[in-house]
Amino acid sequence: MASLEELRAQLGSVDDKIVELYEERMKLCEEIGICKIENGYKTFDRQREKNTITDVMNKVSSDINKKGIGEVYEQLLAISRKLQYKQLVEAGALGRLPFIGIDLLDKDTARVVFQGTEGAYSQAAMEHYFGKDCNNYHVHTFREAMEAIEEGAADYAVLPIENSTAGAVNEIYDLLVEFENYIVGETIIPIKNTLSGLPGTDISEIERVYSKAEALMQASHFLGDHGDWQQISVANTALAAKKILEDQDKRHAAVCSAYAASVYGLSVLADNINDEKNNAMFAKYQEEAEKNDKVIFCGRLADYKYYDMHVVIERALEVVEKEFTR
Repeated sequence: MASLEELRAQLGSVDDKIVELYEERMKLCEEIGICKIENGYKTFDRQREKNTITDVMNKVSSDINKKGIGEVYEQLLAISRKLQYKQLVEAGALGRLPFIGIDLLDKDTARVVFQGTEGAYSQAAMEHYFGKDCNNYHVHTFREAMEAIEEGAADYAVLPIENSTAGAVNEIYDLLVEFENYIVGETIIPIKNTLSGLPGTDISEIERVYSKAEALMQASHFLGDHGDWQQISVANTALAAKKILEDQDKRHAAVCSAYAASVYGLSVLADNINDEKNNAMFAKYQEEAEKNDKVIFCGRLADYKYYDMHVVIERALEVVEKEFTR
């Protein structure tokens, strides 16, 4: 039987082949991107990508390998799209992308939709821009928000477009192309997570912490100092805060924003527990260039600052450039 060192050497040889094939694949994707630009084909083809993933999953034997190869190809296809978005920018195909500037948004009478749960960062971004008393409602998915604009159920939608730690929200770019809505602005607010629990809770009482998986990782240093705490992943930080309120158990806490804590009446036990500064961006879209009746507002969380439309376009495209080259 081979030794550990010999097996690792064999694994390294396999990895070398994977790297070589990856570079070969990206060169082909670059040629495909050029072909798409020259012929006016869209970057994102949902059905084709779905078929590709299904096809590769059927080529492996075990269930665990099927799941694994599916996840690998989801990432490969996402990286390929980022490359092709970058090619669009370099080819000067800005006019084909759905960006448009407008002088003024009607905040007073607008109906706004945001993705997420009460207390979500998207809701905080919405209130920061449109005000706390704006006419609003929330949906579960980014797609539902886009559909609300298309169907006329909402005038604007608040959606994330970039996170300074996780990078571009690729799904938003795909949906933007698919629905042909227009970015019309952005706002930036900081993502500063807290550890929050029921009022009267002492941090020494905590045994279990709930949050979104990414938020738990972003607070790994703080949570690492409390290695006896059980960490439970949930769909998002706002749901974590809501669960603490519903459970009414002082042994439980949530990693969530101070905004979510206030929405659900929780007390902040520790503030700003992220390992590093983290920001995200939201932008606005409009369905037709000459109308202002179906618009999406996407944004980015960072330092309370607004940009005119020229800068929004520039910044949004820089996201693609930065994410591709990082």
